[in-house]
Amino acid sequence: MLQSVRIVEIEGIGPGPFAAMTLADLGAEVITIHRADPPEARAAQPANPLDRGKRSITLDLKDPEDVKVAKALIATADGLIEGMRPGVMERLGLGPEDLSAINPKLVYGRMTGWGQTGPRAKLAGHDLNYIGLSGALWYGSLPGQPPMTPATLVGDIGGGALYLVIGMLAGLMRAKETGQGTVVDAAIVDGSAHMMNLLMSMASVGGTVTERGKSRLDGPHWSRSYRCADGGYVAVQALEGKFYAIFLDRLGLSADPDFLRQNDKALWPALAARLEELFATQTRDHWAALFDGLDACVAPVLPPADSAADPHIAARGIWHGTGEVLQAAAAPRFDGATPPAPRDPVARGADSAAIRRELGF
Repeated sequence: MLQSVRIVEIEGIGPGPFAAMTLADLGAEVITIHRADPPEARAAQPANPLDRGKRSITLDLKDPEDVKVAKALIATADGLIEGMRPGVMERLGLGPEDLSAINPKLVYGRMTGWGQTGPRAKLAGHDLNYIGLSGALWYGSLPGQPPMTPATLVGDIGGGALYLVIGMLAGLMRAKETGQGTVVDAAIVDGSAHMMNLLMSMASVGGTVTERGKSRLDGPHWSRSYRCADGGYVAVQALEGKFYAIFLDRLGLSADPDFLRQNDKALWPALAARLEELFATQTRDHWAALFDGLDACVAPVLPPADSAADPHIAARGIWHGTGEVLQAAAAPRFDGATPPAPRDPVARGADSAAIRRELGF
């Protein structure tokens, strides 16, 4: 889909490389400028799965001669991705104004936690800090427990990398039409707060309240995970009444007067406790089989390795590899085609000589 697009990525960590990987998965030519570490240091660094499908050149961006190479490369690009603190790229002579002078159509993607402006812009932080401040962490646990969300998924990936990808694609569309580039300020606080709009929209139907444990997001017995007899878990989210009815029927609770009061918040803690006891009587696989094929909105909670073996996941060819080197295939899909297996990650500096030759160095 993006086979005619060239993206230059300045080496970073987390959401920036993930965004660049996503664009590479979609067919863009992504060239990563890796740090020019000593050869022995490079040899000790394993290939990064987030560098799959990319090319790599090693440059020292504090060396004026290497900066010339970087500028020559960026002059050929449609987009650039960087994840430095605000001001760092400017000090290197590679800020948006510096580069727009040599490439007016460049879409300049900036990935940060706090954004390019604001009182916290130049402060350090991590995923949990950003989503804590933005409001996205608020509903992330059961009542009475400290908020806990899946590591990096809500902030770094959801609110950060994917919003950077959206911004880059929008900028590329405009540049194609007008020849004018743009600066994409992708901040995790912005994106993670924006994702909350769907949840906050539930307030209009009484679904969201500020007090934790009282919301349809974090309080109900029919919207949480339960521990099973073997230590596994099942995830239940029987939100709609018709699905909740199937859920109760399968558990033999259709005639229970308390369970029939699905939205009585006063009953939620007690009903959750009863379901905890019930699910603890059988294994995860027992419950998965019991609800298989039903619209009860119940699914097993699987580690990635087990997920790869699930019939639905396997049929869609989602996971590739084994053990700790599992990788998920590209997403989304186009015209129903199954994405190809993930390409191998590039070794740092593997294309340095070739890229220098292409640029005339």
